[in-house]
Amino acid sequence: MKNSKLNETLTFDCETGNYHTFCPISCVAWLYQKIEDSFFLVIGTKTCGYFLQNALGVMIFAEPRYAMAELEEADISAQLNDYKELKRLCLQIKQDRNPSVIVWIGTCTTEIIKMDLEGMAPKLEAEIQTPIVVARANGLDYAFTQGEDTVLSAMVQRCPSHSNVQKDQNLITEEQTNSSPNLENLGQKKKSFCDENSLVLFGSLPNNVATQLNLELERCGIKVSGWLPSQRYGDLPVLNENVYVCGINPFLSRTATTLMRRRKCKLISAPFPIGPDGTRAWLEKICSVFGVTPIGLVEREQQIWDSLQDYIALVRGKSVFFMGDNLLEISLARFLVRCGMIVYEIGIPYLDKRFQAAELDFLEKTCQELNVPMPRIVEKPDNYNQVQRIRELQPDLAITGMAHANPLEARGINTKWSVEFTFAQIHGFTNARDILELVTRPLRRNKALENLGWNQLVKI
Repeated sequence: MKNSKLNETLTFDCETGNYHTFCPISCVAWLYQKIEDSFFLVIGTKTCGYFLQNALGVMIFAEPRYAMAELEEADISAQLNDYKELKRLCLQIKQDRNPSVIVWIGTCTTEIIKMDLEGMAPKLEAEIQTPIVVARANGLDYAFTQGEDTVLSAMVQRCPSHSNVQKDQNLITEEQTNSSPNLENLGQKKKSFCDENSLVLFGSLPNNVATQLNLELERCGIKVSGWLPSQRYGDLPVLNENVYVCGINPFLSRTATTLMRRRKCKLISAPFPIGPDGTRAWLEKICSVFGVTPIGLVEREQQIWDSLQDYIALVRGKSVFFMGDNLLEISLARFLVRCGMIVYEIGIPYLDKRFQAAELDFLEKTCQELNVPMPRIVEKPDNYNQVQRIRELQPDLAITGMAHANPLEARGINTKWSVEFTFAQIHGFTNARDILELVTRPLRRNKALENLGWNQLVKI
């Protein structure tokens, strides 16, 4: 009875230890592809350039839509004029690529030498007539996925507060109302159209996945008015007090705060659309806010679960340990608990309990419903302590950063790189299979080796 009482609620710990994650400037890898008319300029040292070349798999001299502005000794010692150097680079970018927006990505070095990027950008933008967005996606963040959060938070300021259509309609309404009192009703109708609440989703997803989520909401009778980021910079969504916003990734807490405080948007707090259960809960929450009754969501979710039975049979009863890397851990853990796995620990570099409140509540309800132990959630985990706990618990799978994968494999622990979940398509109903494909790959590999007669490594 004592143990059951201890496990009635989630337990939270904070170790403030040493953990390994990528640098947030890696967000360039997916954002430059998402915003098709953008150019990303990373302002940092040669180390930043080496990291981008290795992490992105594209050599910088291959001329993708991002580049390095390498800081040298003369820059750091203030012997050169930063403004002139950045102006020269931006003019070259404009001449060669003519992007709709240039995004300056600050790094650790620009923070240390206190380079005033925000002060230089407006002046240079006026000179070259190209928008410049400044995002400090440096190593001071907790996880590499927060780089996207920083960029989107900066882009919120560039979103229009009213659409051109609304402005034109307001002008027409005023003119018609003033010229003819009989047209007053028409003016009221147009005004109500402008004031109508709309929905904007924020978070970067591949276009096909974003389309899937749009279609799911349309089936429920809700139209998405825009995405942040948009596919093209000129298509940024309208943001004002009449707009509801909803996130699709758990690492976008800074963007959510900026949307609420700076643009007065109304945030829909919902579980994230990862896994069939999360997608259904996400859709139901949005529908409840708009006063819509969804039809067929339960059956739709059940169809997906039925299609996943071959994978669920492989993971049911198996244990998993999250070391923490990309801030997707709680959503993935909740989905794997629903699949029948036992989650020993959820390590997470940073946890915003307000932004992830709905997801945490959903995880707790899922564990209570299935009558399984509540996982321990450890913020800022100490990787050394985690390795010791893994050694004691001997989980069937450890989802970890690349730094610890090989050492754990050498000790007989099956591992999966957490970064793969960042780049895989895991959102929505139809992509749940991809999550289980990644999770079960090391388990299926070992099973295949056993069938071939290979002896498994002795666990140390």
